[in-house]
Amino acid sequence: MVDAGADSVSRAAAALIALGSRESLARGGLGVLRLAEITGGDKGQVSRLLKTLDAHGLIERDPDTRNYRLGWQLFVLASQVGDQRLLGLAQPLLARLVEQLGERANLSVLRGTEVLTLFSEPSPRSVQTVDWVGRTVPSSCTSSGRALLFDHSKSELAELFADTPFSGLGHAAPRDADSLHRRIVASRARGYAVVDEEFEVGLIAAAAPVRDFSGRICAAVNVSAPKFRLGGVRRVTAVGKALKEVADELSLLLGETPVVPVTQDREQL
Repeated sequence: MVDAGADSVSRAAAALIALGSRESLARGGLGVLRLAEITGGDKGQVSRLLKTLDAHGLIERDPDTRNYRLGWQLFVLASQVGDQRLLGLAQPLLARLVEQLGERANLSVLRGTEVLTLFSEPSPRSVQTVDWVGRTVPSSCTSSGRALLFDHSKSELAELFADTPFSGLGHAAPRDADSLHRRIVASRARGYAVVDEEFEVGLIAAAAPVRDFSGRICAAVNVSAPKFRLGGVRRVTAVGKALKEVADELSLLLGETPVVPVTQDREQL
């Protein structure tokens, strides 16, 4: 007797593997019919299966092509497996940061031109920013994104954002790669990044980069809060310095060797 549950699990696994294949990547995802061919199910079964996987964030459907591709939740799970040591070391430091500042603290990584939040330590305050774990936001208009891009030169930024529009962001956000580069250079000189109503009106945030044993930026720690609570030069400066201290401590725990901070871009500013 065939176990229908086991059969569904096998088909789901086959679908996920297929969506991670070279064929799927080359075609921008796969449709229901192609996935039915690969998994051996009929169109109706596979369609229902894909809707379930979509509902859990394991896959997502392109609204234009109607093809399915791997979803954000799967990338979160993969990131957490690959960054267990980073997460384990970061969590107590973020808890200490929340206790010190009274605001939610996050650990994020760069994924293309977007920032993915891996871990978030909530604040005891009743009014605080939302939990963004597992979600992505643009790197160009967020403090974490800016910190994660500290080592990018002007030409590298232009290449990275060549196919990414800057429109639709907050009113204070950069509108092109040159503007973003100037803000990164200024942030790099301080050792931490600050965004003021770039991602969302009334929201201000700060972040600092974390480096691994090779000196490469591997993550960012950040704090964001309503502007009425985090605004003001003295308050933002204090928060930025606290973030840099925590990011530097985490970097040392990851094996990074202290170096002289880079204050000049590799290219002509």
